[in-house]
Amino acid sequence: MSTGNRPLSPHLQIYKPQITSGVSILHRMTGFFLSIGTLHLAYWLGAMAYGPDAFAAAQEFFASWLGLLILFGWSACFFYHLCNGIRHLFWDVGMGFEIEQTAKSGVWVLVGAVVLTVLAWWIALA
Repeated sequence: MSTGNRPLSPHLQIYKPQITSGVSILHRMTGFFLSIGTLHLAYWLGAMAYGPDAFAAAQEFFASWLGLLILFGWSACFFYHLCNGIRHLFWDVGMGFEIEQTAKSGVWVLVGAVVLTVLAWWIALA
């Protein structure tokens, strides 16, 4: 049996993008960005332990537009990863595997992440 120059498995040029593939890729990306954000948290905690001057510098950074953008992105990644993790818990018990249900739950994950992020920042800034 000759395979020629064909790819061993289908790739992105063959498949049409779907909500399920999008939320799966986004889940992996938010996991990566959460680890980067955790380094910022470690910096903040280290600055707190190092002394008042270091802590004031860390607080100044996180109060800047770049610091707030990082915190906003980290919180959005956190809430998205949380909502999608809850979705995976339902899958672990065998619920929600039908195509229509996976698409709907993917949309609910996105909506939940946006609502929780906005709500958290609204409460924090109030």
